[in-house]
Amino acid sequence: MQIFDIFLLESVLNGLLLGGLLALLSLGLNLIFGVIDVVWICYAELIMIGMYAVYYLHVSFGWPLLAAMLAGVLIVALSGMALHQFVIRPVLAAEPINQLLVTGGVLFFLQAAATLAFGIEFKNLGITFPPIVVGEISFSMPRLIAFGVALAGMLGMYLLLTRTYIGTAIRAISQDRAIMPLMGVNPSRIYLVTSALGGGLAGLGSCLLVLQYDIHPAIGLSFGPITFLICVLGGLGNMAGGFIAAFIFAQFISVGGFFLAVEWGYVIAFLFFIGVMFWRPQGILGSKQ
Repeated sequence: MQIFDIFLLESVLNGLLLGGLLALLSLGLNLIFGVIDVVWICYAELIMIGMYAVYYLHVSFGWPLLAAMLAGVLIVALSGMALHQFVIRPVLAAEPINQLLVTGGVLFFLQAAATLAFGIEFKNLGITFPPIVVGEISFSMPRLIAFGVALAGMLGMYLLLTRTYIGTAIRAISQDRAIMPLMGVNPSRIYLVTSALGGGLAGLGSCLLVLQYDIHPAIGLSFGPITFLICVLGGLGNMAGGFIAAFIFAQFISVGGFFLAVEWGYVIAFLFFIGVMFWRPQGILGSKQ
């Protein structure tokens, strides 16, 4: 019974580590929706771009890993700006279903382009990390690194949004888009900055994921749906709700996987999501429209 308790505790702690990474991924998507009011269905494909960028810069061009990661964040941030400028901005006044279809089209385009450019082979950095053992509990070092960096990234975003002028403008325009132009705020500029920030968060997530997962053109399908569900569960556009929902989802996945199997952990998490949607369609912290 003692060993059973230790393994259960290990699952709970690993769920917390996974929750930090999922919270970071959902933060970028929630930020974009909260400000621009458009859901980027292709958000996880930006993560795929960042993972490939880090891989090729480090493995093929010999860049130091940290420099490759910083460049990866910058590349994905610029990709987010380009996505907004050339794809999202022309459909801002369109119906939501049209916006979803457009970003869904970008998803399939990026997957196909990555397949043609990089092939279907799984790639990885070839870096192995020894596990960290505390007593009888074992932790994955990449997951610990990801958790720490994710928390630092979320704290940095919180300080940016609450302590800077651009952050105040972002929060203000997310609350009232109609009145802000009268206050001297340029919505187009704020939308572009928000897209860069959301892309940067996706880029940071890609740097953390590339330490743990193989890279392939469909890697976005492993994180895109669950990131979107977390955002909806917490209340689409509500960053605090997404933070809470990420840790709830992660615990279902980790602890459910401990008792049954990892696949069943996902099934239980999705069933919980469906139940919450019946009870509270606007999400845990979402507001009724």
